[in-house]
Amino acid sequence: METLSQNRSHGGTQGVYRHAAAATGTDMTFAVFVPDHAPGAKLPVLWYLSGLTCTHANVMEKGEYRAACAKHGVIFIAPDTSPRGDDVPDDEAYDFGKGAGFYLDATQEPWAQHYRMRAYIEDELPALIAERFPADMARQGITGHSMGGHGALTIALRNPARFRSVSAFAPICAPSQVPWGEKAFRRYLGENRDAWAEHDAVALIKGGARLTDLLVDQGSADAFLDEQLGTPLLAAACEAAAIPATIRMQEGYDHSYYFISTFMADHIAWHAARLG
Repeated sequence: METLSQNRSHGGTQGVYRHAAAATGTDMTFAVFVPDHAPGAKLPVLWYLSGLTCTHANVMEKGEYRAACAKHGVIFIAPDTSPRGDDVPDDEAYDFGKGAGFYLDATQEPWAQHYRMRAYIEDELPALIAERFPADMARQGITGHSMGGHGALTIALRNPARFRSVSAFAPICAPSQVPWGEKAFRRYLGENRDAWAEHDAVALIKGGARLTDLLVDQGSADAFLDEQLGTPLLAAACEAAAIPATIRMQEGYDHSYYFISTFMADHIAWHAARLG
């Protein structure tokens, strides 16, 4: 693991790191904020998965999470959204290819070799975090924005014993039923919609997956709300499955980091209460 930068902030250390990832066959960059802590102490972990077109840097520079993480003693981890490199296939569209890995393992060519973000986020990067940082991996939470909210929900639903807390900002709730998800799933996973279900939060809940509780914030002025995000479908699925879900419609807020940064401290406090 190579240290690219480290900066003091809010009584902690904001670092950016790079390593050779076996899952993707590429170098991967990620950001970690570690609050100051007693020697030998282990801190709870909050994963943040970013959305379309983003890298680790978007939330690091605009998410305004460090003060709240320092206050509550929570490590904040921000991975990249896709593999990178000259040998990695890409697409001209913003919503597919680099910056748009959708947190799945592709099965279709030419994407299958490198686009294995599910294996990277669920297995490889957690092992590295456990080895190299003062992380208590028995106390993990996960959150994310848009495509990353989709990732947070589906990863948590598939791994209920791993995550004590789950939240999301404007997540793609039912990607099998919206243009963003249909495009990505068809090209990454093929035409068999049964293979799509394990990457769709609403489908997973309908199939029996459960969360202890859930916090979602969604802006009412989000330009993607009606066509791409499917928030009412998630609310209905949670209600039918008796999942305690707090889904807050935030009046006048859009899809940007102005929205995310406004409610980031709320989410971190919510996670901290569940992570101990």
